[in-house]
This record gives sequence, structure tokens and C-alpha cells, in this order.
Amino acid sequence: MNGLKERIAALIEQEGPLTIADYMTVCLFDPAHGYYTTREPFGVEGDFTTAPEISQMFGELVAIWLYSVWQAAGSPRPVCIAEIGPGRGTLTKDVIRTLSQIDAGLARDVRFALVEASPRLTQVQKKTLAGSPATLEWYRQVGDLPQLPVLFVGNEIFDAIPMRQFVHRDGRWRERCVGLSGDGELAFVQGPGEPDPSLLPADAGSAEEGSLIELAPARSALMDAVAGRIASDGGAGIFFDYGHLQPGYGDTLQAVRRHAFDDVLARPGEADLTSHVDFAALSASAGQHGLAAHVATQGDFLIAMGLRERAGLLGRSADAITRERIVGEARRLAAPDEMGDLFKVLAVTPHGLVPPGFAGRD
Repeated sequence: MNGLKERIAALIEQEGPLTIADYMTVCLFDPAHGYYTTREPFGVEGDFTTAPEISQMFGELVAIWLYSVWQAAGSPRPVCIAEIGPGRGTLTKDVIRTLSQIDAGLARDVRFALVEASPRLTQVQKKTLAGSPATLEWYRQVGDLPQLPVLFVGNEIFDAIPMRQFVHRDGRWRERCVGLSGDGELAFVQGPGEPDPSLLPADAGSAEEGSLIELAPARSALMDAVAGRIASDGGAGIFFDYGHLQPGYGDTLQAVRRHAFDDVLARPGEADLTSHVDFAALSASAGQHGLAAHVATQGDFLIAMGLRERAGLLGRSADAITRERIVGEARRLAAPDEMGDLFKVLAVTPHGLVPPGFAGRD
């Protein structure tokens, strides 16, 4: 039993079972043993690889999208580009490089903000972005951003925000928690909590016995903060994550360690914990602020933004091995059986502004 697992077991013995949200929070963000506070999760040497780490093409196309939306919004100056949960800073680095090539004047004027709660990851990002010609600022939360039009970017940020699970038993929804088994091991147990009825889907009352539903009010709260800033100060947002377009039932809580799935309860703090994102709930949060939500699969979006053309251009003067690598990267990002269908893209904009890559997808 690792140190964090012992601490969680002691906490359960003292205070009772933890909700899934509380368990995720401890595993991911515990100051001494949490996954994101103590580990380098990204890349080949870590536990998973995100789209910006797969290929420069991802960040380049995001930069083109941001530039196009900025122009469609009337080219406001000054403007802030804010990445939430920037990882190692790779996406922001590629966006800065690409914008500098498209419009060097704008790239110099933009205030680039990185919204990061982890001091350790902040230092990693500063190392990645060392020598950047752009104005860079770090903030701990969305509410701290400057009062400017903001273009938000988020890649795989919502999936790591803790969620809660509820199971339908004997006609009632009861919270699923993490407790202790008879031999002192971590185990899933039924807790006393019940969900807010307003968060349940319309057919929740007739759900089958044993059905499980995941609710993530904390994710909606982040989108609420983002949409509130866009509604009050102007701007737009684009977010990439894996998940589903409509609410559904089922357990999507998963642990990833060394690029493979792991037991969710086996090694707290040593594996990434995530669950699928409910894009309908995020879209509803944006709609409450009078904004439009546009959703597409990552594959459709990247292809619409010119992924094939960019891959062809990069490979035109390259050798055969490099061309094969570029094709493989494009496939991994956009093919339906890779990231193309599982990952979705949500754009949040003022009504009337139809962003590139989402034509007809309100």
C-alpha cells in the first residue's frame, strides 16, 4: 500500500467513505502525493500523450482558428489568449510561433495567459516557453484574468475535473463512494448522498436497476466562469476532450498509468484519473450566458481546418521516414479509430459568430 493509499484509508476510517469527486481530488491534487503535484505525466516518458505532444500540426491549426475568430469578432485590441491547464506549455508555444508567422504585430500585442494551479507544472511551462517573444502571464484561476476580450483554449482539461457517480437502487439514486472492504482495501460502496434532481436527465426516474450516472457540477462551474467572461468582456473559447455529445448512463471513471489502463483504486496518486466529458452539460452552461455552443468531433474539426493540407505541406520536402511519421501523426489525431471520434471539440462564441471548422454545427 503506497503512502497516499494509506492516508486515504485512514481518512475513510475516521470520516467515512469518500465521494468519487473527493477521491479524485485527493489522488490528483494532494500536496504531498497527488498525481499532478508530484509527477510528470505527459509524453512518451510519462503516462499519456496529448494532442499537442503528438504533432505541431495540432497547435498550428488551433492558432489559425484563434486568429480567424479574433478577426470575426472585430479584431479587438488589446486581447488575451488564455490556455486553461497548459500541461507542459507545448500548445501555447506552438500557438505563439504560428501567430508570429501569420501576424507578427498581433503576436507581440497579445497577452498570453496560462491558467495553472500546480506550482510544479508552472515551472515546467516556464522552461518550455523560455525565450518566447510573447508577453506571458500565469494565473491560478479564470477569475484572475485581466478584464479584456479573452480567447480561451483548453485541451483535456474538463476530463480531469472531479465528478460524482450515482447508482439507481430500489427506485432511488444513491451516491457511489470509495470505502474499505473487510480486509482494509479500498472498495466501491454505496453512500448516503443523493443527486440534485435538476441535474438528472428526464428519463432518470425510469432507469434500470443498477444504472450508473455521472454528474460533474464542477465542470459546469468552470464553463460557467469561462462563458461569463466571454459574455461580459468579449471573446470566444475552444475546448478539446474525450466524451459524449448527449447525457448517458455508464461508468467512465478510468485510471491511466504508463500508457495503459490501470485499476482505479490500486495506486492512488500514481495514475491519472479521468472520466468522459458530458458536452451537452457544458453547452447548456454556455447557453445560460446567451452564448452559442458548436460541437464537432476532433477529426472533423481538424480536417475542416486543413490538417490534410498541412500534413502534405510538411511532408513535401521531407524524406520518406519523416513523411511516414507526419502521416501517422495526422492519423492519430483525426482517424475515427484513433482520437478522431472519441475526442470532441466545443467552441463557445457569441451568437452570430460561426467559427471555422463548425459550419452548421450550432
